[in-house]
Amino acid sequence: MLGLSDCMVLWEYVPEWKLHQAECQALASLAEDKKKLLTPTLRLIVRLLLRRKLQDEQVIPTSATDNYNLVNVLESHINDIDEKQLVLFAQMANLVKLVLPLLEIDIREVTHNFSKLACNAHTICDDELRPLGTGLYPVISIINHSCMPNSVLMFEGRVAYVRALVPLPKDTEVLISYIETAATTTRRQNDLKQYFFTCMCPRCMKVFKSFKLPSLNSLSILSLIFFLSFFYILLPHIKNSDEGLKEDAILEGYRCKDMKCNGYLLPDSEEKVFTCQLCGFIRDGKEIKMVASEVTLLSENASSCLSSGKYSEASALYKTIEQLQQKLYHPFSIYLLQTYETLLKIFMELKDWEEALAYCRLTIPIYQRIYPAIHPMTGLQFYTCGKLEWLLERTEDALRSFTKATDILQITHGTRTPFMRELISKLEEVKAEISFKLSGGDY
Repeated sequence: MLGLSDCMVLWEYVPEWKLHQAECQALASLAEDKKKLLTPTLRLIVRLLLRRKLQDEQVIPTSATDNYNLVNVLESHINDIDEKQLVLFAQMANLVKLVLPLLEIDIREVTHNFSKLACNAHTICDDELRPLGTGLYPVISIINHSCMPNSVLMFEGRVAYVRALVPLPKDTEVLISYIETAATTTRRQNDLKQYFFTCMCPRCMKVFKSFKLPSLNSLSILSLIFFLSFFYILLPHIKNSDEGLKEDAILEGYRCKDMKCNGYLLPDSEEKVFTCQLCGFIRDGKEIKMVASEVTLLSENASSCLSSGKYSEASALYKTIEQLQQKLYHPFSIYLLQTYETLLKIFMELKDWEEALAYCRLTIPIYQRIYPAIHPMTGLQFYTCGKLEWLLERTEDALRSFTKATDILQITHGTRTPFMRELISKLEEVKAEISFKLSGGDY
């Protein structure tokens, strides 16, 4: 950690410089052993309290979207967290007091703030969705979640933007996703537990296939009224339950043993046999578990090779895994997608552009299946595909990929960032190259 006089951070925006100055002074005075305790979350709380102090003293301005009152109204769910987590937050609050000894610190308030961060903070990502850090954006935190969002949260530096993915009529609620949506309903609901609510979006409501009525005679009058009210809410969605089961089975379930059939399997009550819902072919549960165990064992070895930088060995192992998974999982399985993505990264490291392109192309149909038509992940994958195609001098393929990438990413990313300007520049350059070749020229 640098002393303030040695700090090399430059700020064009004066209020941010003043905040950084205050933070740097506080951190520079800490002993080295205390600096090791500064987690990113703790640093964020320190900045939050310093920002409030400077705004109270009118050293830096406040605005409708930047003032501490917005933090006060955020839900902390402090009563919902377990005792161990509560103790941890209180200990972190005492660390904040240690970092800011000259500031009057309310331990209870700071403990609540740590709890607020846990369920309201956002991961700040770059244009290619690589995580950079964590930030608290109180206005954005009040936007509700849906597993079928109509908007997306993106960042340009530290500035957050919410962009509509589809035209939104007047009075339409803006909805974003708090989690990765390429997952089964069970996995999504589990990921949402940190936010202390159960998602009841149309996608999640498709899972009520085995909805069983309780014995109405055993219910009290109040329980009966509650049950009937809840059932009335669920009724329109129960008819979609087969569709929800199909979606989950495709994402994480097994494929038909007939490789010509794209059906999905559902198990019997004991998972002894799995039946294809398209052709009726039955697959033995023991055979499935045996192949799955082999995949797990190979995956451990492959991951070890990859983490050691043994890319050639890792590629061979992951290709074997791919072959087994193609027999085991549905073609649109997220497990198969993860293997394709891993092989893409490996061949990029090996600079084997042909193989990298082959696996990049394999991912795109799955992306298009598991994400909505306009989604940044799909757009970025088309961009990667285009760059590889251009590198391999497949200009017309690159034009198609860059065009698709631009069509998606100009909606999710806007057009002002250096990243988007670079993409649009590449698109124009490819167009010019094709036009030149068509005119009879040659490079």
